[in-house]
Amino acid sequence: MKSLSTAIAATALALAAPALAQDLPAAGEQATADRDLLFSDEFNGEELDRAKWGVIGADFWVNDEQQVYVDSKATIAILDDMSGADGGVLMLRPVFKPGIDPNKNRLADFLSGRVESKDKFDFTYGRAEARIRMPDAVGVWPAFWLLGNGKWPDTGEIDIMEYVGEKDWTGVALHGPGYSGETPLVNKFFFPEGVDVTQWHNYAVEWTENQIDFIVDGHVTYRVTRPMVEHYGKWRFDTPKYLILNFALGGAYPVKTNGIKEPYTGVPQATVDQIKTGNVAMLVDWVRVYAPEGMSKE
Repeated sequence: MKSLSTAIAATALALAAPALAQDLPAAGEQATADRDLLFSDEFNGEELDRAKWGVIGADFWVNDEQQVYVDSKATIAILDDMSGADGGVLMLRPVFKPGIDPNKNRLADFLSGRVESKDKFDFTYGRAEARIRMPDAVGVWPAFWLLGNGKWPDTGEIDIMEYVGEKDWTGVALHGPGYSGETPLVNKFFFPEGVDVTQWHNYAVEWTENQIDFIVDGHVTYRVTRPMVEHYGKWRFDTPKYLILNFALGGAYPVKTNGIKEPYTGVPQATVDQIKTGNVAMLVDWVRVYAPEGMSKE
């Protein structure tokens, strides 16, 4: 069997960056001018900034997802000249590459990318925001989220944006002890007619001591308060969380939404064919984290 590193190198050379056109203007800046900027990545360098991000590898697997994460320019790259972006963008992209997954219990036919700021940056309370554009492809599962540093779900998870391939909506959720997995603290935001995930949008969370607001393009779409959480379990949103951007494929959430079982769990053949073209990708213009309102980082 071909080695994983050899196959990844060949894939990176064979696949050019996708030309994903987008003509809509960027969403307006949020009202953050008077707040301290704790973290930012504008993705304007030639490659991923490893001082800010770590890359997850093939050992990681959850939720019956259909990809193997790899550290490759085929799946994780910085692109420029993307319409509607302010400078460079981070691209996370699935690649169809059967036969190279080293995990015999998984045997995923797709490679993809996941980056996170664990052990490099985390924060407690504030605003985390990213400007993102996603593909029109059923069964994909890209996400932008925050995770605690301890055992899951004991230190909490904040899902700022999840997308499973129905382009008119995105989801949010909270996970913690007593409200993990099939959490009751979940919501969908449906875009207005003529607007969808294939356009640039700002996805954000405002996280305070007793409340978490989920925000799309400056509008609060869902609010969770401490009493709402404590109805189910302990409030675990008082400890540091780190940033995650990933492009999963298929698995638990997509299949529960679309019911597709073949050719892959949650992923139809049409999406497989799209992935083979190289034009299915999550694009991230920037990621920024601000201190809470009225609080200095000093």
